[in-house]
Amino acid sequence: MSAHGGALEAVERVLESGGEADDVLRQVVAILHERLGGFVRISFVEETVLVPGPAAGDETATTAFPIAFQGNHVADLEAGGELRDEDRALLERVVILISPHALVGWDTQGEVWNP
Repeated sequence: MSAHGGALEAVERVLESGGEADDVLRQVVAILHERLGGFVRISFVEETVLVPGPAAGDETATTAFPIAFQGNHVADLEAGGELRDEDRALLERVVILISPHALVGWDTQGEVWNP
């Protein structure tokens, strides 16, 4: 199994285990940092700005992978360092998987939310 396949499986296990969204996202960041190296962070959209969330590694310039939920930009998954095509493919898959958990800074307009 490739390192990326292992990372994806580890992320899927965290998501299947459930728990608080904050805890899930922290675990995902830790997995990606461990497997990819470099800096990894999730930043949340609050009103019109991105607010830094869970991070791992020494902060560097990053590439942002937008996280959308129901067509709305709710967060970015940011990764630093040189990203290869397989790194990008992994991160693009992860943003889809974690999107329901990335609503920490998103206004649900009073609706009860369950990921």
